[in-house]
Amino acid sequence: MDSELQFATEIARETGQLLLDYFNPNGMKTDLKVDNSVVTEADLAADQVITGAIQKNYPGDGLISEELQPEIGTSDSAVWIIDPLDGTTNFSLGLPIWGVSIARVVAGWPRIGVVYFPFLDEFYSAVQGAGAFMNGIGIHSQPPRPDKPGSFFSCCTRTHKHYEISIRFKTRVLGSACFTFCAVSRGMAVLGFEATPKIWDIAAGWLIARESGAVVETFDGSKPFPLRGNFDYRSRSFPILVGANRALLKESREKIIPKQ
Repeated sequence: MDSELQFATEIARETGQLLLDYFNPNGMKTDLKVDNSVVTEADLAADQVITGAIQKNYPGDGLISEELQPEIGTSDSAVWIIDPLDGTTNFSLGLPIWGVSIARVVAGWPRIGVVYFPFLDEFYSAVQGAGAFMNGIGIHSQPPRPDKPGSFFSCCTRTHKHYEISIRFKTRVLGSACFTFCAVSRGMAVLGFEATPKIWDIAAGWLIARESGAVVETFDGSKPFPLRGNFDYRSRSFPILVGANRALLKESREKIIPKQ
């Protein structure tokens, strides 16, 4: 196994177990950040575990983390991008769809990505050019099939606030950008749209989806990759479309209309 992938796997699993210790099916106390997104004590503890491990094992690499270090410097050839707890609202309410996302970006582009949903026991991974996997088994995106009439469209809660949607598939709001990527990657969803994700929401999922055969694009033409130097990534969202194939993405663009 690639040494960086092995490291990311081990630290994601370790962090997932930490989060399970915090998780309460009856919900837990939350706070609001400046942008009104939810944060918990678990987010901060998980971020500290991951960033500490990276700084110890890869001291020459850069780092972007949602909670502790959202800015990037200028000279980092390799950068780790971390979302210590994707799906914080779900987590805080006692819903089980939440996970850990870790990506390593080399020369501006994701090279390694892992996403771990510990409560679901689902571990997704990808290395650039080597395919995508769930729990060690190869996964592939799948367009709609006659024997799967329940194919669905996954989107975020902000989608219907900002866009008029007329997608022909059933809609599911699952509460985790990472899960949207993974649902399309494994052929469970045929389309996904996230209206306001940040770089840490998409870095690992972007690679996993592409390695599964899915197509990933920004809705507005923005470019999350290659990474930008001297940039505070809290200030920029990247609306993302992910689909089982390019025809579905083209169709969805005609069915997702920004509200005036």
